Amino acid sequence: MKAIVYHEYGSPDVLELEEIDRPVVKDDEVLVRVRASSANPADWHFMRGVPYVMRPQSGLRKPKNGFLGRDIAGEVEAVGKDVTGFLPSDEVFANVESGGFAEYASVSEGLLVAKPVNLTFEQAAAVPLAALTALQGLRHAGLLQPEQKVLIIGASGGVGTFAVQIAKSLGADVTGVCSTRNVEIARSIGADHVIDYTQEDFTRNGRRYDLVLDIAGNRSWSELERVLSKRAAVVVVGGPKTNRFVGPLGQALKLRLASLGGSRKVAAPFLAKMNKEDMAVLQNLLADGKVTPVIDRRYELSEVPEALSYLGEGHAQGKIVINV
Repeated sequence: MKAIVYHEYGSPDVLELEEIDRPVVKDDEVLVRVRASSANPADWHFMRGVPYVMRPQSGLRKPKNGFLGRDIAGEVEAVGKDVTGFLPSDEVFANVESGGFAEYASVSEGLLVAKPVNLTFEQAAAVPLAALTALQGLRHAGLLQPEQKVLIIGASGGVGTFAVQIAKSLGADVTGVCSTRNVEIARSIGADHVIDYTQEDFTRNGRRYDLVLDIAGNRSWSELERVLSKRAAVVVVGGPKTNRFVGPLGQALKLRLASLGGSRKVAAPFLAKMNKEDMAVLQNLLADGKVTPVIDRRYELSEVPEALSYLGEGHAQGKIVINV
C-alpha cells in the first residue's frame, strides 16, 4: 500500500510517499480501507519534532514511528477474530494514533464508529480529533450548561468551527472571535455574535462570559479576566508556537499559574481523550444535522506535504482533507 512516511524531523520536505506493507490486524482490530483523512496541528508538531518536550514520546533524534495522520474515514476491509461490531464493507470513521495518511489503517474496534449516512468520507474524516477537542473542551472541561454565554476565540479554524456548532447544539449563546475574512463563516455556522478582532478588542467591550474556549491562546490572564463572569471557566486548547522547547504549553501553564487562588476554573492545556462514547455523541449530532464539518481545502495523498505547509501557515478556514 502507499503511505506518507518520514525518517527525520523537519519541514514538509521530509515527507515521502512510499510503498509499504499493509498493517496486520490484531484480534481486536479492524482493517480500514482509508478513503479520506484530515490534517491536524498534531501532525505538524510530530513532523517537525517541535516542541522538544514531546521528543521523549516521539523520538529524541528521529521519529520512532515515522507515520502521520490522526483522522480516517473509509470502509472495513477485514476484522480480527474478536471483533463483533463491524463487517467488511461497513463505512466507518475514527481517530488513530498515527498512520492515517495511508491507503489502509488498523484501528481498535473500541475507537471505531459507523459513519453517518448523510456524510461523505471527506466530511467524516474532518471530524474526529478537532470535533472531540471541541466537544470535550466545552462539555467536560468547561461544564457548559444551556443558556450560558460562551466565547470561542478562534472560531473559524478546525476546532473552532466545530465548537461553535456544538455549543449551539447544547443551548449556549455563542460569540465567536475571528479575523475579517472569517466573519461570514462564523455567522453561517450559527454564532449568535461575531467579533472581528482586527476591528474590536473583545477584552475591552464590557461583555462577560460563563465559558471561554481559547483556541488561539495568545491572550494574557489579565486580558481574559476582564471578560469572565464571577465563576467562569477558561479552557485553553492552543497557543503560540514560537517556543521550541515547550511550544503552546508555555502560555497555557502561565494562565493556570496566574489564575491560582481565584474563583474561575482554568483548564490549560486541554487535550482531547479518545473514547467511543464521545464519538457516538458526535455521530448523533452529525446524523441529526446539528453539526456539519467545514472543509477549507482538499488534497490527494501525494500532496500531503503541500497540505501540511498550508496548515502550518495557520489560516485554514475549517479543516484540511486528504483524499486517499
